[in-house]
Amino acid sequence: MTEAAPMTNGTRTTDPAPQADTARPPGSALREPRPPRPRHADQPRAGGLLGGLVRTARPKQWVKNVLVVAAPAAAGQLFSQQALVRLPLVFVLFTACAAAVYLINDARDAEADRAHPAKRHRPVAAGQVPVPVAYAVGGGLAALAPAAAAFLTSPVVAALLTAYVGMQLAYCVSLKHVLVVDLAVVTTGFLMRAMVGGLALGIPLSRWFLITTGFGALFMVAAKRYSEAVQMAGKAGATRPLLTEYTVGYLRFVWQLAAGVAVLGYCMWALEEGGDPHTGLLPWRQLSMVAFILAILRYAVFADRGTAGEPEDVVLRDRALALIGLVWLAMYGLAVADW
Repeated sequence: MTEAAPMTNGTRTTDPAPQADTARPPGSALREPRPPRPRHADQPRAGGLLGGLVRTARPKQWVKNVLVVAAPAAAGQLFSQQALVRLPLVFVLFTACAAAVYLINDARDAEADRAHPAKRHRPVAAGQVPVPVAYAVGGGLAALAPAAAAFLTSPVVAALLTAYVGMQLAYCVSLKHVLVVDLAVVTTGFLMRAMVGGLALGIPLSRWFLITTGFGALFMVAAKRYSEAVQMAGKAGATRPLLTEYTVGYLRFVWQLAAGVAVLGYCMWALEEGGDPHTGLLPWRQLSMVAFILAILRYAVFADRGTAGEPEDVVLRDRALALIGLVWLAMYGLAVADW
């Protein structure tokens, strides 16, 4: 038998159903657990002072300094004993000069960068690298790199590095605000990278090499500016104030003109016969024109779309362009080696 429930005044009662605790003070109801708070965007990243200095030196941009091998490669002296010793040294010295410019630029623009939605995360603006330290390290690299070049390579290389640092610092201070001159300065920086390897090895620089390299660099610089202008059209807060002074049509004209001159310069090199008659299996110099023109046309697709950002990003992210570039390098190498 089941035990009967207690009786009250002759009436069977049952246990009351459990009810919610209504006596709980307001605001104490069970809540979903909160996710952990994300790290504040303005906090400096891990790595300390040294990590901040390295980040300020822009390691991603160091790939541009590979251009120091351009002139020795064009002359067929890339694998000479002198080149194998001096070119890595020149690469390091040029990288040090570029890092010096980045450090001084970020120290100078620290206050302005703190008000920028993206640049405020730079180590100097975020406080990870103190401004005096950035100035001291940047100034030290700017002085030591050309001095080391004069001692370890040649006075000509030291003079070019000194000119590069001076020009880039002038760009950071004022030249980046001057129409057309800003394009010329950035282009000249690329050209200096391509020249310094030849100067370090005492290689005469061909006029066609200088024309093709210079206008090829202008093509990529103007394409990048054009892409930035297209993306910022109708928006406030351009990352480069000078972009508001350029018109999209003008920048398009510049990169199209530069592409045409670069192609013309390269074709003149390919069609110009050297002192020795052609003895290779195939006319690689002339055939390399096809790959070079295809590479320019492929790059122009991204420029026309307004998506040509950093040149190294464009090349590495597009497999077709990277493949065309490899084919061109192979043909160019065969032409120089006269195989």
